[in-house]
Amino acid sequence: MTKKIKVEKLTKVFGKSPKKVLRSLDAGMTKEEILKKTGHAVGVNNVSFEVEEGEIFVIMGLSGSGKSTLIRCLNLLNKPTAGKIFVDNENIVEYNKKDLQSFRQDKIAMVFQHFGLFNHRTVIGNIEYGLEIKGTPKIDRYKIAKEALEIVGLKGWEDKMIFELSGGMQQRVGLARALANSPEILLMDEPFSALDPLIRRDMHLELLDIQSKIKKTIIFITHDVNEAFKLGDRVAVMKDGQIVQIGTPEDILNNPSNEYIEDFVKDIDRTKILRAKHVMKKVGVVASLKDSPKVAIKAMEDVGISSLFVVGKSREVLGIVTIDDCIEAVKDKKSLKDILRDDFITTDKETYVQDLIPMAVDSKFPIVVVNNEKKLIGIILRVYVLSSLV
Repeated sequence: MTKKIKVEKLTKVFGKSPKKVLRSLDAGMTKEEILKKTGHAVGVNNVSFEVEEGEIFVIMGLSGSGKSTLIRCLNLLNKPTAGKIFVDNENIVEYNKKDLQSFRQDKIAMVFQHFGLFNHRTVIGNIEYGLEIKGTPKIDRYKIAKEALEIVGLKGWEDKMIFELSGGMQQRVGLARALANSPEILLMDEPFSALDPLIRRDMHLELLDIQSKIKKTIIFITHDVNEAFKLGDRVAVMKDGQIVQIGTPEDILNNPSNEYIEDFVKDIDRTKILRAKHVMKKVGVVASLKDSPKVAIKAMEDVGISSLFVVGKSREVLGIVTIDDCIEAVKDKKSLKDILRDDFITTDKETYVQDLIPMAVDSKFPIVVVNNEKKLIGIILRVYVLSSLV
């Protein structure tokens, strides 16, 4: 994968003489000690990380952890006190005013917590705003804004006023406004925290669906651990201006780096975080239609299983055969095609474990995980679904 963003030893200190505080930080003084002694506030302290192109990278932390300060450094709304921020191998900290303006207009966009919409403008007028500032011709910006509106699922609402929309719809307008500028990077600072839980859940699904289509690089800020683990390809946990751990949700869940992370994740409902891809197992043995029942029986005996999936030439799932049916088939001189069963359940690798539980209860056989071409990529045994609850 391509590195889109690389942050090196980034520090942000607020106060009259922030650079003088750097020596105190290097000497090991804490955030609280520096505030008490110098009156300076340390927002971010020596932070380094990388973000892949097309990744949703979530920065999570409690209030005061430095996450919002950090994200505002990425578009230089907060000028770093020290450190480097590389975007496409260019250190944006060194940008002049013209370079920074171009960067903000063309490469990066921000979606705010409280929407930041104009009540005196229509929906389409709000989405056009950034394009209008850039000087995009009216006919072009209207077309682009309508396309962005359709991406976020609000086609037909272009002439409504903002106050006529629900909170979730207003946030979609904010997202559409950001997308209208066709940025390569989206910064999202707790965009869903003002929404009620049901609307937040819908917006999570909406964002993941949109991301599957547009493949933007997204930096997402949240204080909600369930939100972070649901949305993030990787998650960075912050405390006192520093990053404590970076990893995939399952890495952090299974291998917390210290007691702070353990406390952070102990109350997580794993069924809402883990997906099929996290609990499935690879299929080592399958059969094809040209195989005889005797061959299928031998394959099942070798690995100690009682059923076997039958696949086509492109590894697409055709059905399943059981040991009992194969034994009867040998006696009756039948082929695998004659005893092929289709009473099994399929799912994709992104299905959440909470949705797999009723499938596991209803199915006689392992749940089959397939890709978009219906090719077999794994199976999920009932024990794997239940063990994820522990």
